[in-house]
Amino acid sequence: MQIHHLSETNSVLNHFLGQIRNVNVHNDSMRFRRNIERIGEIMAYEMSKELHYTAIEIQTPLGIKKTTEIKDQLVLCSILRAGLTLHMGFLNYFDSAQNGFVSAYRHHPNNDDYFDILVEYQAIAEINDNYLLLLDPMLATGQSIVAVFNKLMERGTPKEIHIAVIIAAPEGIAYLEKHLPDRCHLWIASIDEKLNEHSYIVPGLGDAGDLAYGNKL
Repeated sequence: MQIHHLSETNSVLNHFLGQIRNVNVHNDSMRFRRNIERIGEIMAYEMSKELHYTAIEIQTPLGIKKTTEIKDQLVLCSILRAGLTLHMGFLNYFDSAQNGFVSAYRHHPNNDDYFDILVEYQAIAEINDNYLLLLDPMLATGQSIVAVFNKLMERGTPKEIHIAVIIAAPEGIAYLEKHLPDRCHLWIASIDEKLNEHSYIVPGLGDAGDLAYGNKL
């Protein structure tokens, strides 16, 4: 798996990462959502450097200009619900992409720390022979992404697979490397220290879905 760690180079990305982590601004859900969206835009720009382009000619008011445009058909697929705002950031840049949405959540059958991943709702465009971009803000254990990936592969085989997460734990990265094909690209804004005993990322930022859309029952 090819890993792209974006915050290793200082940029405005780190500024937005600091804000979404800061407990002093967590009560501003609109600001949190907008920063996640902006992070998605930055990640989409960086990812665009790995796509394929075709040469075209553009008619301007004063002449002809040779340029390039994205050749690949992209399919953006976010994991509900936390992935929605990140999805919009990518869609702002890849505005001609097809889209998909999949629900995945931690199910605690014994009401303790043990959980499995339930993948239920799916609505996604054709991925066979297209470029799949799987989006989820947090990569903790990695089980949700692998479960969704396996479910999507029942629909076809993408030309390329790119996974974008904002914050990742080393344990989650290792899990993806073990369970996903080597040809996958993993895009990470920031790599954190570890998972705690409840499988949450430390220092992390808390629950991205709750911070964006309110507490769930």
